[in-house]
Amino acid sequence: MRLKKVERKLPWSKRLLIAVLTVVNRSRVPDVARTMMYRADFFGKPYSTLLNKGLRGPSGWTVGEREMIAAFTSRQNACVY
Repeated sequence: MRLKKVERKLPWSKRLLIAVLTVVNRSRVPDVARTMMYRADFFGKPYSTLLNKGLRGPSGWTVGEREMIAAFTSRQNACVY
């Protein structure tokens, strides 16, 4: 389900960025990226902080191993990001 506000209520600068990314990548910008741009203070920054801690924080696994786990999980869930 796509939220219409996320599609239409972004500032023009962010809509332009999405348009450029769509042309360059020849595919739709993932909805999670659009949501992060729409409510950056509410969702985008906290989500990015959490991801950064999980992928780059202290761990017994290397950064590469954590990236591979994330990529594998995304692939299993049919995620494009």
